[in-house]
Amino acid sequence: MPRLPPLTAIRAFEAASRHLNFTKAAEELGMTQAAVSYQIRVLEDRVGTALFVRLPRQVALTPAGARLAPQITEAFEMLQTAFAHTGKVVDNVLSLSVLPTIAAHWLVPRLGRFQMAHPQFAVQLDASHDVVDFGRDEFDLGIRSGRGTWPGLEAHLLLPSHFTPLCSPSLLQGVEIGAPIDILKLPLLGPQDPWWQQWFEQAGVGPVDLSDRPDNSLGTQQFEGMAAMAGQGVALVNPFFFAADLAAGRLVQIFDLVVKAERDYWLVYPTSRRRSPKIRAFCEWILDEASRDSAQAAFNEECRRAYRPFSFIRAGA
Repeated sequence: MPRLPPLTAIRAFEAASRHLNFTKAAEELGMTQAAVSYQIRVLEDRVGTALFVRLPRQVALTPAGARLAPQITEAFEMLQTAFAHTGKVVDNVLSLSVLPTIAAHWLVPRLGRFQMAHPQFAVQLDASHDVVDFGRDEFDLGIRSGRGTWPGLEAHLLLPSHFTPLCSPSLLQGVEIGAPIDILKLPLLGPQDPWWQQWFEQAGVGPVDLSDRPDNSLGTQQFEGMAAMAGQGVALVNPFFFAADLAAGRLVQIFDLVVKAERDYWLVYPTSRRRSPKIRAFCEWILDEASRDSAQAAFNEECRRAYRPFSFIRAGA
């Protein structure tokens, strides 16, 4: 396939063929008249024939130039249409990278409200633990777990992260639970998770040896919460994400001690795109959603209880 001439030379020819004036073409392109003339000579050398007749005060297309000009103009119009369509699609599609548990238990049930308020945006969501590279991957925003410091990203605290043991009420039947150490009588989900040691230490038990327990971690709080509901063990998860299951009795919080995790949930997006209308619209909506959430307010009250002596919460109490 023959190599195309330089794009700069083609652009200069297209503008000059419309204006039939090198000076006006130069003004449109932000070039000098001499630069336009040079680029057209480059193009003429490449195609092997003159494209313009140079007259004292103007230029005219040669027969070869007259044949080429409309095809070049049509090609540029097709390119402009293609980029305009792509830009419209990009402006109207909001792509999110979100951790699986917060996606399933908090964001997705609320997304309908955003789409009702902003019907011009189509939302695409990828639920994954992968930390996306916003400079390479085509995502607009993300919800990450961390401390809020990522180079090149704006970060807004969205939700705090806490954890406490939850299980199915059926798992407690016939088991005497009166103190935190009694949880060791039950199967634990993800026993090698450092959160377990943190919870036992704050409960006053101190370090516990869980090395002989099978590491049956399921990878996400979502799955471990589901396994807990199925009676497979005690899950150490964020009770905020399972508020409906606790209210419905599918799960029970064994003790009222709720521990604050070191890493919270943050809304992030590239600093360079902070003025994007779709990003601004989503930020305003989701931050307002988090602050207004009545379930969040109830969860904050539970967090404050973590600083008082804990007690056993019996199933059905």
